Formats: sequence, structure tokens, C-alpha cells
Amino acid sequence: MEKFDIAVIGAGAAGLTAAAFAARDGWRVAVVEAMTAGGQVSNVDAIDNYPGLPAGTPGYELGPLLQEQAAEAGAEFVLDTVLRVDGDGDDYLLALSEGHLRARCVIVAAGSTKRRLGVPGEDPLWGRGVSQCASCDGPLFRGLRACVVGGGDSALQEALHLSRHASRVTIVHRGASFRAQHALVAKLHQADNVDVRFNTTVEEITGDSSVTGARLRDTATGVDQVLDAEGVFVFIGLRPNTAFLGQLADLDGQGRISVDAHMRTSRPGILAAGDIRSDSAAMLAASAGDGVTAARSATAYLRRRAS
Repeated sequence: MEKFDIAVIGAGAAGLTAAAFAARDGWRVAVVEAMTAGGQVSNVDAIDNYPGLPAGTPGYELGPLLQEQAAEAGAEFVLDTVLRVDGDGDDYLLALSEGHLRARCVIVAAGSTKRRLGVPGEDPLWGRGVSQCASCDGPLFRGLRACVVGGGDSALQEALHLSRHASRVTIVHRGASFRAQHALVAKLHQADNVDVRFNTTVEEITGDSSVTGARLRDTATGVDQVLDAEGVFVFIGLRPNTAFLGQLADLDGQGRISVDAHMRTSRPGILAAGDIRSDSAAMLAASAGDGVTAARSATAYLRRRAS
């Protein structure tokens, strides 16, 4: 069983930034990730809200760059899934799907999973018109009709991407106004094949072998209406990936890891960074900043242990 100074769980912007800064400080760092580098941003068609990238960049390019930076700093990568984290004396034992890993300090940057609607028709039609990746599946809907559910940045970004392919995109949002950035709302107004239905929820996704539409409900009047669409794209928020922590660290009311300004959790030697932590801005630039702070706090913790 290999022992590291710091184990970083997750290879998104927060985790890779933390790994790079911690490795530069001379610590032996392991980054454990089950999927691809970059996390959620890997499926973003164009990232235009990250400092220093005025023309924007695809997420599938930014992720590998962050990984390369961490690797050049000396971080080591473990392609595996963390099943559980246990305290082991002053250290921590990470149970992986293929073995174990020991670390003196852990930075949890496992990110979040996109929430599902939980309505009839969603599960059986998943992958048959129901999706959460417009950049992946958008070209499949060329000339067809698509419904995007949500009112935040992700929903509008994906709707704008779909508008390049679909004949019509309908955004369904339960609120009375968007939560997204003003710049995205402004771009949306310029798209002539996008319409919006506020104060509306999706009650059911219809179709047998593939999506044919969605049953919508106007929350003000209670009236249901069927929207014809061949695709339903769901972007209604994120669920933090904290199950593997068990009771190791305190969570807030939304299930995110409670931290202080230094990214320290209720458990000494456990830090959290990115949108998995409490009061996160859930923005790429903020996640990278979290990673820097977590790395600095990890360094301070390890130095205190050595003194």
C-alpha cells in the first residue's frame, strides 16, 4: 500500500489546481479520479468565464491542460474510484475499487452529479432522447425539437449550443426569471429559434422507444399541456458527491461539505474544494481558487504535524 502526503479526490479544476500547488510545495501528491481530467467542464462546448481566455476554450481541451500542469509539478495519478475514506490513526485510508491508498491529508474535490427530474418517463427514455450533455448529443437533434429544463448557467449554455442544431429549443424553468449570468441571457435573446416558458414544470416525459414530448404544468394556473419534442435535456442543479465520506466530515443543509475560509472541514486533515463544499460559487474560476487555498491549508496542516 503506497503512502502519500496528500490524496486529492477528484480531477476537476479544484482538484487539479490543488494537486499542482501542493506538489510544487514538495509534497507527494496522489490524484484519484475514476473518469476523465477536467470533471464537469469536460463536456462544456465553450468556456468563456475563465480568466485569461477571452475567446473561450472547449472544456475537453482545458481539462487535459490542467492535468498536464499538475503532472509536471510532480502529482501522481490513480485511475480508480474512491469507495470510502476512513481515519487510520493520524492518517487516512482510502478504500478504492482496486486496493487501498494511505495519505496524511485528504483534499476532497469530487465535485457534483447533475440532478435528475425524477418524473415518469425519465429513466426508461434515458439515452433515448433524454440527456444531460448537449455538446455530446446536440448534433443528433439536427432539424428536430428539443426541450431544455432549468434556468441557470448550464441550462442556458446548453440551450444555446442546441440552438445551432435543433429546429426549435424550448426552455422550461420553474422560476419566474433566469438565475443565469446576464451575458448568457443576452445571447439567448439573440437566438431566434429559442422560446422560454417560465413558472413551468415538467411532470412527465412521453414516448415509447424514444422521446416524443413532455407534459408541462403551468404552476400559476395548474393547467397541463403537452410539448412536442424529440429531446429533453435536464440541467436543474447539482448533487454533491459525498457518499464515500460517510460521517467523516460535517455537511450543510444542502449536503455539501461544511468548510471555513481556509477550506478546512470539521475533521483535521480533511479539506474540501470546488462545488462539493458549502457556499461554493460553482464557477470554474472559483473552484481553481478553492484548490489553491486547500493546497496551502494542507501544507500548513502537514507542517504543524511535523513540528
